[in-house]
Amino acid sequence: MKKYIFLIAGVLSFTQAQEYKSVFDCSSNNARFVMTRMNLIERTMNMIEKDGDKANFAITLHGGCVPMVSDVYDEITPEEDMPYIKMAQESIIRLSQTKKVKIIVCAMSLNAHAIDKKEVLPFIHISKNSFIDTIGLQNKGYALMTFK
Repeated sequence: MKKYIFLIAGVLSFTQAQEYKSVFDCSSNNARFVMTRMNLIERTMNMIEKDGDKANFAITLHGGCVPMVSDVYDEITPEEDMPYIKMAQESIIRLSQTKKVKIIVCAMSLNAHAIDKKEVLPFIHISKNSFIDTIGLQNKGYALMTFK
């Protein structure tokens, strides 16, 4: 009988794993702040997964956050921002490749920063308007976290 109680308890604890769904909306033009937020997203996912839960995250980028999606960010980024943009880009690459985070950039912001769609990293989803994606994810139950 004890064996069955432990088995049932194990099954119940497995089925009680939570899914954390969030869309992180980034529009800040502060490169250092953006880099710290990308690192925080990664650390948050690791904490959630360590607890046995699931993190289902997306990141929408527009405004000042878009240079990190370019494979030629060094041509459009001020010198003092270069190390932060580089680290932020490394974070989104890891988040996309190892954590399966969907990274979405706004086409209008690409245009505003004179970034050609051909210069965007291949794993980045280009949206005609990232507000539409953010709203859609919220409608699917994703919590909104903003970086301004």
